[in-house]
Amino acid sequence: MGSSLLGKCLPGNWDTPSRHPLILRAGLVLAHNRGMSEPQEPSHALFMARALALARAHLGETSPNPSVGAVLVKDGRIIAEGWHRAAGMPHAEIEALAQAGPEARGATLYVTLEPCNHHGRTPPCAQAIIEAGVARVFYATPDPNPVAQGGAQRLAQAGVEVHRGPGEAEAREINRFFFHHVRTGRPYVIAKFAASLDGKIATSTGESQWITGPQARAQGHALRAQVDAILVGAGTVRADNPRLTARRSDGSLYPHQPLRVVLDSRGRLPLDARLFQPQLPGHTLVATTAAMPPARHRRLQALGVETLVLPADTSGRVAIPALLEALGQRGVLSLLVEGGGEVLGSFFDQGMVQEVWAFLAPMIIGGEQAPGPVRGRGAATLARATRLTRLKLQLLGQDWWVQGKVETSPQGDASNK
Repeated sequence: MGSSLLGKCLPGNWDTPSRHPLILRAGLVLAHNRGMSEPQEPSHALFMARALALARAHLGETSPNPSVGAVLVKDGRIIAEGWHRAAGMPHAEIEALAQAGPEARGATLYVTLEPCNHHGRTPPCAQAIIEAGVARVFYATPDPNPVAQGGAQRLAQAGVEVHRGPGEAEAREINRFFFHHVRTGRPYVIAKFAASLDGKIATSTGESQWITGPQARAQGHALRAQVDAILVGAGTVRADNPRLTARRSDGSLYPHQPLRVVLDSRGRLPLDARLFQPQLPGHTLVATTAAMPPARHRRLQALGVETLVLPADTSGRVAIPALLEALGQRGVLSLLVEGGGEVLGSFFDQGMVQEVWAFLAPMIIGGEQAPGPVRGRGAATLARATRLTRLKLQLLGQDWWVQGKVETSPQGDASNK
């Protein structure tokens, strides 16, 4: 593997893997650094960290499969690496085994997810590991999918030395979308918004572009490139006319474009909205109810837009639980909800949010009529407020990025257990 990718995955700005201090301290030497002296046996945690870095580097590319990384180690050296590139393509273990060839015999495999034990789009990885003669396997976390699990047991029965861990917490975090979908059948929901310090997402006149700076907006687009779908309400489309594409800072598009989902219960959005332009990359879906006229269905479909009729809630709007069930059934593992306030309020009121990404700008907008990011019914008491845990804070330019997992919600447990 090229040194540039390793430099991206390890701390510091290093182009030469052998010079990285983390590697030198542990005695880790890549196989292509043949001229260096024989290293001491490094920790299992470091080799698993490399596998985890490979998995994290390819988030957004493998859905509906998990993102998995693998490294093969022999005599204290990484002899091969692999990662799952896309659904239907070889798994990370198979990539590493193919790279190692006969050298895999007697080696130790570090992989971020338990090797699969079933024949889906690809053959079972556990059997390939056995046939390659791998001596030991360290897997970070068990596979939650009942169809695929059992690989560790199969390896052990074949005489392979098998260990669970290290790195389980990070492995589960990397694939939290996958784990949540397996457990619930629904996509993992991230609520995202940008606001001023006094909690406003626009002025009283509706001006909202831009509250946050370019670094915060770039981070938001990077998240779009990692999720399966992005959702807004009809009000956001009318107010901002967004494209909902995932774009880099230079304006170029990320290779992965999420499914664009628009809530339009009655089919009142203008047909010339940018979301409906046929030249947009990816796919747009309008989630609606039986109140949408048949003629509007036909006109949207003529533009290449899919319409999905779902049950309505008591207010006549698209029922959020039904929407999540439908998205989950079509293999959507993650959903980024970007607004507006009524839509975010509906998700929070019904306990449908698992994670929050808030970008806070150092400005005060003020004004009674200036909107906030979350509306809906809200919490009647502080005891019933949605609370966040496992907070992460990062300064992006002059803006603060706050990331947290939902611990409790008014309608039940939305935690990420």
